[in-house]
Amino acid sequence: MPTPAPVSHLARAREDNPGRGIALMLLAYGLFACTDTSVKWLSLAGIPAMQMAFMRFSVHLALSTGPMITSADHSGWTAPRAQALAMLGRGTLLLVSTTTNFIALRYLDLTVSAAIMFSSPILVSALSVPLLGERVGPWRWGAIVLGFLGVLIVVRPWSAEFHWAVLFSLTAATALALFSIMTRKMAGVAAPRTMQLYAGLVGSVVLAPVAFWVWDSPTTALDWGLLLAIGCFAWGGHHFFSQAHGYAEASVLMPFSYSFLIYLAISGFVVFGTVPDMMTLLGAAVIAAAGLVIWWRERVQRDL
Repeated sequence: MPTPAPVSHLARAREDNPGRGIALMLLAYGLFACTDTSVKWLSLAGIPAMQMAFMRFSVHLALSTGPMITSADHSGWTAPRAQALAMLGRGTLLLVSTTTNFIALRYLDLTVSAAIMFSSPILVSALSVPLLGERVGPWRWGAIVLGFLGVLIVVRPWSAEFHWAVLFSLTAATALALFSIMTRKMAGVAAPRTMQLYAGLVGSVVLAPVAFWVWDSPTTALDWGLLLAIGCFAWGGHHFFSQAHGYAEASVLMPFSYSFLIYLAISGFVVFGTVPDMMTLLGAAVIAAAGLVIWWRERVQRDL
């Protein structure tokens, strides 16, 4: 699941080209879907989740530091102490979200995991009240309640089909929501490439000893390629996501984020032969509807 930087982190001026922005947005979420599909494939091949998470962060770190090393501008390697502590906390939340999501993907269908992860924007809206002091009106509260009902439909805790791995997905969604709130608070204060550097650094350093302890080398060239590609897919998704916001406003692009669900439904069927049941599709539709209501209300309030 994507963990994109906020629009305010974009350095270059926006060039009004919504069609290109939408195309880049669809490409970004296609790469994010490739990340989750690859993780699911490698999980079924017996590769430990912590090993895959380490590769995701270490490749992210390498791709983030490469341009900084070759650039004439070497700023961004360090940050003031207060910012550095906040970025370490933010990186820890991304670490928790990624590892718990990777664990869940071993046991859950791709569409189930994706639907639960898409409750993150709903959690952000709910948590923005105590953590950011934002005002949430009746429309958004109604959407929050609707979103949680959608999660219950997907998870089905009352059913024999309930799987304990959904608890990891819910943890991942909650950590992602807190990560997004911290990113919003730091927008315009911390340099974006410094935040990217710290995010990759925390995950790489923390996971390195665990990854080497549980390391299980892939047995095929395809699995080796996917293990290396996880970080490339994730980094590329973030890159194109940011570029998309350079061509169109977030209010134009946000609805296309739900292409992620479509991508994973297709890859789940093509790669793993799984078909989402009606309850999963219903729950995903309810969660998507709740997210779109929140997006609509934020857009209306911004235009007032």
